[in-house]
Amino acid sequence: MRPVVVLLGATATGKSALALRLAEALDGEIVNADALQVYRGFDVGTGKATAAERERVAHHLLDIAGPDQSLSAGELARRARTVIAELRARDRLPIVVGGSGLYLRALLAGISAMPPVDTRVRDWLRKERVRAGLPALRRWLRVLDAEAAARTTEGDTQRTLRALEVALSSGRPQGWWIARQPFADGALAAIRVGLTVPRGVLYDRIADRVSAMVAAGWVGEVEGLLNAGWDLGLPAFQAIGYRQLVQHVRGGMTLDQAVEETVRATRRFAKRQSTWFRREPDVAWFQADDPAATFYRVLDFLKNRGAGRSPDGETCD
Repeated sequence: MRPVVVLLGATATGKSALALRLAEALDGEIVNADALQVYRGFDVGTGKATAAERERVAHHLLDIAGPDQSLSAGELARRARTVIAELRARDRLPIVVGGSGLYLRALLAGISAMPPVDTRVRDWLRKERVRAGLPALRRWLRVLDAEAAARTTEGDTQRTLRALEVALSSGRPQGWWIARQPFADGALAAIRVGLTVPRGVLYDRIADRVSAMVAAGWVGEVEGLLNAGWDLGLPAFQAIGYRQLVQHVRGGMTLDQAVEETVRATRRFAKRQSTWFRREPDVAWFQADDPAATFYRVLDFLKNRGAGRSPDGETCD
């Protein structure tokens, strides 16, 4: 049976490009582990695989939800496990790629089952975020779930809303539910490969990536989403870059200001990602400032770990 490979690391470290080459070399298919790439219509700003890239290699768990749908980390992990099982049954190498740390943790270690959320509570919270602002929601969170407030950043809209949804719907904080069932299904064995680059190189890549996304039509994408009438309180609109470009499109800032703020926010986010992933166990880290060299180093590593094939088609040991 083919192993499971997980590529992790901060944004702009080259995970997606490496995954494409590895999948082609190792008869693999890519399983999305980015929480925003699940949303239809949010393409340019999430770095979603292009049509040409999807022709090269099959991608899974992209475009599986409308912007108004909410998929928890646990639900995404369950879907990913189903896809992985199907790929392994077809003797394809599952390559999980993304930078959403909680999603990857839920996939690999399992996650506690949370109570169902009252949709009326969810809708009300989204409206309150627009009306009163995120700082007001953070004050409520510190009262209702101090532990969740302490482990999330002040600007983390999605996790703030999720913790409030659980607390208001169930009457108990997330920690209470986690303590009842620390893990869900058994842990998923995987070969974990982490990519890292020097901070200066990473920051330059982030700036170049944001500029390339704008050149590829990111502003037009945001205009199309707004013209479609989607609620600005939806979690996808709170993603870095989208909220800044919404302000630009609505006249609240210039494009240069939106780009500058997006770059700054992405750099802060990349720093948090790096901190999160460095705490994850059993990760083989590779310097990724030279993409070509990184590909061959990671390819050799994976073949030595059993992800390759021998000439008769059997998995190499």
